[in-house]
Amino acid sequence: MSRKNYVYQSVARAIHDHGVTTLFGLMGDANLFMVDSFVRDCGGHFVPAVHEGSTVLMASAFARVSGDVGVATVTHGPALSNCMTALTEAVRGHAAIVILAGDTPADNPRHLQSIDQREIVMATGAGFEQLRTPGTTAQDVARAFYRAQVERRPIVLNMPADFMWQEADYDKQVLNVFAAPGDVAQSELLDNAIGMIASARRPLVLAGGGALAAREQLTALADRLEAPLATTLQAKGLFNDHPYNIDIFGTLSTPAAYDLTQQSDCILCFGTALHDFTTDRGKLMAGKRIIQIDVQPSAIGGGLHPDIALVADAGLTADKIMYWLDEAEIAASGFTAELEPWTLATHETGPHTATEGVINYVQALTQLEDALPKNKILVTDGGRFMTEVWCRVSVPDPQSFVSTVNFGAIGLGLQAAVGAGVAAPNRPIVLFSGDGGFMMGGINEFNTAVRLGLDLIVIIANDSAYGAEHIQFVDRKMDPSLTQFQWPSFAQVARSLGGEGIEVTSKEQLEGALEAVADRNKPILIDLRLDPSDVPRMRI
Repeated sequence: MSRKNYVYQSVARAIHDHGVTTLFGLMGDANLFMVDSFVRDCGGHFVPAVHEGSTVLMASAFARVSGDVGVATVTHGPALSNCMTALTEAVRGHAAIVILAGDTPADNPRHLQSIDQREIVMATGAGFEQLRTPGTTAQDVARAFYRAQVERRPIVLNMPADFMWQEADYDKQVLNVFAAPGDVAQSELLDNAIGMIASARRPLVLAGGGALAAREQLTALADRLEAPLATTLQAKGLFNDHPYNIDIFGTLSTPAAYDLTQQSDCILCFGTALHDFTTDRGKLMAGKRIIQIDVQPSAIGGGLHPDIALVADAGLTADKIMYWLDEAEIAASGFTAELEPWTLATHETGPHTATEGVINYVQALTQLEDALPKNKILVTDGGRFMTEVWCRVSVPDPQSFVSTVNFGAIGLGLQAAVGAGVAAPNRPIVLFSGDGGFMMGGINEFNTAVRLGLDLIVIIANDSAYGAEHIQFVDRKMDPSLTQFQWPSFAQVARSLGGEGIEVTSKEQLEGALEAVADRNKPILIDLRLDPSDVPRMRI
């Protein structure tokens, strides 16, 4: 049954009709009444951010952790342009989110904040939908949600401010997404793939972010082949507790796992686009048969051309391969019989060396891994510190891991941590950030975490420098002082923003910080003071 609504009410009702209960946003004149209606009329939860780009990052992490479409809202002009980095990050991270963006009135082209918003959105790779008329509000919102799910990227719905107080009929519109994955059709390509697998003596099964739902099928296939299992970074934790899990494939491998990968003769790649870091710029794939399976055609052949490519669902394809291997009575490879279980994913810690006033980073990560909650959601910002965190800090499953490095940016981590915390309010969120990244974006939203009462543990790898740039100066025997900074005390900053803050310059202080983590009752920040010359190089 239709009824008259103002457009701002219709937008709020439309997102509520799509099951949205949480809206991240920053209010302005083109979206504030919609936000009010979402909260007061629809019983929704509004999470106010400090910066517009934060809203996109929060919604992206929320979608990753919850599995639902994330929704954010900003107003027009500079509010949307402030989202460009976050939107690009979300696009490259395949985040299914909808951004409700206000726009300046069409009849006022000289509006101070007027800009071509379609061009801004298109430059990031996100999708664009226009709120066409007051009467099509429900259909336009439904189209945005549909596209976000099917295209696996952010969709920006552009909402002219002059529509908001216009009246129109509202009829509920929800486009149900049929998301059943496609099976691989019987074909010569499939026959050839099975032939390659059958003849392999050292096969390896690799899973990426597009194969998270296929854990059981992939482990069954690996066991049938007697092949080890590996993941890309985006699937970190998928094969936890499997004895022949070598963990992250590529430049983030242990030396033993890297050597094993080089020995393999056939790699079955499920749901991964095989970018340069995964393949070590192609070195790890040289001389091997590569079979790539992905439901997204665009994921195939981007950086590396496989011997055989199958556009199909990971789990269904694994089942089909298993079926034909059994039908043909193909013997297992015996590869795992050559391996020692549980040893391939363990990274060496090295000697404990640190000068006075700083601590050893790798040793600190080892202690943190032992002390941090096992049911945590791990979020990482960008920076030189991050690759050691990825290798040494565990997650219970891939959905409990959020990295903000799809665009190579820093300063995006704390915003994502807030979104993860809203998605999983009963679980601890652990964020690792660098000092530069925290200054760039973390300070903006730490107080948001305090206001929301999130169970957040922030760990700052603080070498008082931009580490990646510092090491380039050092490598060329140049003065690195331009990369170094005298930051404020992050522990004091955390306390001034309403949380707890602890500075760590020694092993004893680290032990005290870990005790404080166990007894925390508010967001807590641990400032690890590091020597920029002692932080390991990035493993990329």
